[in-house]
Amino acid sequence: MSPVTSAAAKPAAHPREDALLSAIEGRADELVALTRDLIRFPTVNPPGDAYRPCAEYLGERLRKRGFAVEYVRAEGSPGDTDEHPRINVIARWEGASPGPCVHFNSHIDVVEAGDGWTVPPFEGVVKDGRVYGRGACDMKGGLAASVIAVEALIDSGVPLPGALEISGTADEESGGYGGVAWLAERGWFSKPRVDHVIIPEPLNVDRVCIGHRGVWWSEITTEGRIAHGSMPFLGDNAIRHMGAFIDELERRIYPQLGNLDTAMPVVPEGARTPTLNINSLHGGQPDVTGTGLPAPVVADSCRIVLDRRLLIEEDLEEVKAGIHNLLDGLAQTRPGFRYKIRDLFEVRPSMTEPDRPVVRFTCEAVEQVLDKPAQIVCSPGTYDQKHIDRIGRLRDCIAYGPGILDLAHQPDEYVGIDDMVSSAKVMALSAYALLTRQA
Repeated sequence: MSPVTSAAAKPAAHPREDALLSAIEGRADELVALTRDLIRFPTVNPPGDAYRPCAEYLGERLRKRGFAVEYVRAEGSPGDTDEHPRINVIARWEGASPGPCVHFNSHIDVVEAGDGWTVPPFEGVVKDGRVYGRGACDMKGGLAASVIAVEALIDSGVPLPGALEISGTADEESGGYGGVAWLAERGWFSKPRVDHVIIPEPLNVDRVCIGHRGVWWSEITTEGRIAHGSMPFLGDNAIRHMGAFIDELERRIYPQLGNLDTAMPVVPEGARTPTLNINSLHGGQPDVTGTGLPAPVVADSCRIVLDRRLLIEEDLEEVKAGIHNLLDGLAQTRPGFRYKIRDLFEVRPSMTEPDRPVVRFTCEAVEQVLDKPAQIVCSPGTYDQKHIDRIGRLRDCIAYGPGILDLAHQPDEYVGIDDMVSSAKVMALSAYALLTRQA
C-alpha cells in the first residue's frame, strides 16, 4: 500500500490567515532563539537531568503571555526521585468565549548525546539554515514552533473561542510513564478538558501522522547446566538451546511477517509489515578478569530480548501465543530445553480516523502553506499518542511537526529553520480552524 495523500481541496486564503502567516515569518529569529534556548537545557533521559529548569523556562515564558501555568510532578512514576523529579509543565490560555480546547504536547526529554558529533550537542549551533543539537529535531524544534504558532495566533487579535494549551512533558524517550501517561491517568488529556491534540514529533513537515505501530518487548532465557569447558558433555549448553530457538524464529516466524496487508500508511515502506528484531543476546560467564580470556565453562544460561512491532490488524495476545508455542514445542521435542519468558513492554497499535477534525484541518493547512497535498502516514515506532488514545480515550490526536525522523537520536542532529517556520504556520492555521470552524 502506498502512503495516503489528503484529497481535500486546497482552501482559499483569508486576509486574517495571510496576516497570521506573515506574523510567523516575522518571528523566525525568535523561533530560532527559542529553539536554541531549549536545546541548552541538557534534559537527558535517563536519568532525567534538567527537567525542572527546562519546564520552568517554558512556563515562565508562557505565564508572561497570559497563560495559567501548572507544574505537575509525576510522583511515584518510574525514575522519579528528589534528585531527578519528573516535572511536567502545562500552560492554558482561555479564549473570549466557550469552545473547544486545542492542545500542543511536546516532550522535553532527549536521549544521551553519544559520540560522533562535529558540533557541541547542547549549544544550539546555527549554520547552513539549520539549528544543531541533541533534541533539535526530536523535538525541541517542534516545541518551539508550537509556542510561536500559538503566541502569533493569540497576538493576531482575532476573537478566539475555547482554549489553547501547551505542555512540556517528561520521559517520552523511556515510555512516557512520568509524563503523558501519568497526566492522562489524571484527566489532563481527556474531554471535557481537551478536544484536540497535536504532538510536534519530527515526521517531516509535509506529513500528518495519524498513529503508530504497536510493540512487544520480551526477554527469553534458556537454562542449562554448568560444567568444565573441556568436558561439555557433562553439562547442558544454554546457548545451544537458544540457538535452536533462534532457528525456529528464522524458519517459522520471519517468513510469515511479510504476508499481512495493512490499512496503516506506515513509513518507511519496510515498516508496512510486522517486524521482529533481536535487540540483544547474552550468554555464558564473563571473561576471566584481567586476562581477556573466556571462562572455561559450559554456559548455564542465555538471554535474548525480542522487539516485535505490530500492525493494527494484529492481535497482541495471538502474537505472544506464537512465541510461546515455539518455546513449548522445543520444550517437548528438544532434550533438556528449559526456558523462562518475561514481558518487558507492550503497546497496542494506535491509529485515529483520517476524517477526524484535527486530521482534516491540519492537512488543509499543510496544503495552504506548502502548496502541495499533505501525506497521511503512521509512524513505525510509538510515541505519546498511545497514552492519549488508550488512557485518555481521546481519538482526535495526531503528530505533526518539523524535522526529519531519520535524524532523531543521531550525532549532529538538526532541524531546518525553514521547516520550523512552515510547521509553525501549519500549527497556527490548524488551531485557528479547530477553534473557529464547525468540526
